[in-house]
Amino acid sequence: MPSAWAASWAHLVPPGGRVLDVAAGRGRHGRWFRARGHPVTLVDIDISGLDDLAADPEAEIVAADLESGPWPFVDRHFEGVVVVNYLWRPLFPNLIDAVAPGGALIYDTFAVGQERYGRPRNPDHLLRDGELLEAVRGRLQVRGYEMGETGGPAIRQRIAAVRAA
Repeated sequence: MPSAWAASWAHLVPPGGRVLDVAAGRGRHGRWFRARGHPVTLVDIDISGLDDLAADPEAEIVAADLESGPWPFVDRHFEGVVVVNYLWRPLFPNLIDAVAPGGALIYDTFAVGQERYGRPRNPDHLLRDGELLEAVRGRLQVRGYEMGETGGPAIRQRIAAVRAA
């Protein structure tokens, strides 16, 4: 099951559009979009949890170190870019550039204040107030945004934004 935020904004991804699941882990979001007819690209440093998707011709699996290696999708665009529970600020420009015209960025991760509840506590892994809004300003159109406590003991920042067609 995807994050509630990703599921609630998934309609912004054009039907049948390719979705990039960033820091995919076991592919929770990519699998969910794939089950709904989207071709998917899943990227992570450790792709061992994605072996069962290798036979699916509509699932592209990319092993890449997003924090110290080059961005593996230069000049590629996706109708959906989904990032959940991951933050590496130097990727913001690449993630935004990867959104195709008419496509969407759906981003949901921890924010400052989370350290009161548990991990992550490192400020490098916590979004500052309004940081996602600043990252997309002038580049994508915001459709939804939240910052704060999220129904459980967590502080999160979330954005759903689109690139004009």
